[in-house]
Amino acid sequence: MHAEVEAVFREERGRLLAALARRFGDLDLAEEVASEAIEAALVKWPVDGVPPNPGAWLMTTARRKAVDRLRRDQVYAAKLAVLQVEADRAGPPAVGDELPDERLQLFFTCSHPALAAEDRGALTLRCLAGLSTPEVGRAFLVPTATMAKRIVRAKKKIKDARIPFRVPGPDELPDRLPGVLQVIYSVFTEGYSASSGPFLQRLDLAEEAIRLARILRRLLPDEREVAGLLALMLLIHARRDARTGPDGSLVLLDDQDRSCWDRDLIAEGSDLVVASLTGGPAGPYGVQAAIAALHDEAPDVAGTDWAQIVALYDVLIAMDPSPVVEVNRAAAIAMRDGAEAGLALLDRLSGEPRLREYHPYVLARADLLHRLGRLPEATAAYREALALAGTEPERDHLRCRLAALAGETPS
Repeated sequence: MHAEVEAVFREERGRLLAALARRFGDLDLAEEVASEAIEAALVKWPVDGVPPNPGAWLMTTARRKAVDRLRRDQVYAAKLAVLQVEADRAGPPAVGDELPDERLQLFFTCSHPALAAEDRGALTLRCLAGLSTPEVGRAFLVPTATMAKRIVRAKKKIKDARIPFRVPGPDELPDRLPGVLQVIYSVFTEGYSASSGPFLQRLDLAEEAIRLARILRRLLPDEREVAGLLALMLLIHARRDARTGPDGSLVLLDDQDRSCWDRDLIAEGSDLVVASLTGGPAGPYGVQAAIAALHDEAPDVAGTDWAQIVALYDVLIAMDPSPVVEVNRAAAIAMRDGAEAGLALLDRLSGEPRLREYHPYVLARADLLHRLGRLPEATAAYREALALAGTEPERDHLRCRLAALAGETPS
């Protein structure tokens, strides 16, 4: 019974919170009465059993509690009435009329450009993923008190700026959707490759990001970039079990046991790549997913279609240029054309300010210098990478590289 109740709460909390926020125009009130409804369920359901429609039971209970609270506080009720009138005036546009639930409105509210960038991910995890404030703080590696201030600040901004709980109209959606996708992908990136700490991966965060992307995919089935983001994350996450050894140590792509890769996720991700690339121009997430699919479908590193990967990076740079994409393209060219070609491209990026403390860039240079036998330069680059590495497994890996280099003879 406990596991069944937990599963219901996990699935229904975001939907419940979104509906309450939309109805009452206040995120704090919505959170409070949603929590009270769940507490009531924890008392009643173990005795009476989980109701046939648990979401409806929770919604009815939460609404009653909200109405009771508003009746007790007339000032609060008047303030909320104004917010509700404004929300009703804005009204959900046609794109949201057939939504199966109201979480899509909450996705766009939590990712609104008026909010500080660091607050968007925190609010998304708090409201849509249902993580507690201490859990969100751990996700972003900040103290609970700091995270609590961020969340309060974000909610206050929503209230003070009167940000509506609604789905953007068709004319706004192309500009607003990338912000929602970026929030989810940022959560996934932190889970796939932690920025700091004792572990290389934080699988709970990666899986939460995938869960959120699945919800978004159900809510926006015709948006190809949503399919592309979900495909990209599934194809990367499929390699999770092979990325670390039994002791948590880093295992490079060249050395990974590909029989440990999750073939079901690869198949699902590959199908979504097709969906993301058909029916119109490709988007950045769809192209990145196509690159990830080529890696996942290759028998080994040598058998990877590096020429096609380079071509896809060319497409990606044309549509979404960035130094990070340039670094990845240079690494692919090194595999296609040799280490010297890749290193020449990396060296051209040496003046890019955004790469000065970007660990993968420094590490890529170190690896190519090593492959070329330029050991003193490689040693210096590995030391620089060690200083920038965020997690202990990455630092251990680089220490081993430096120790091995110390025993090599320069050519």
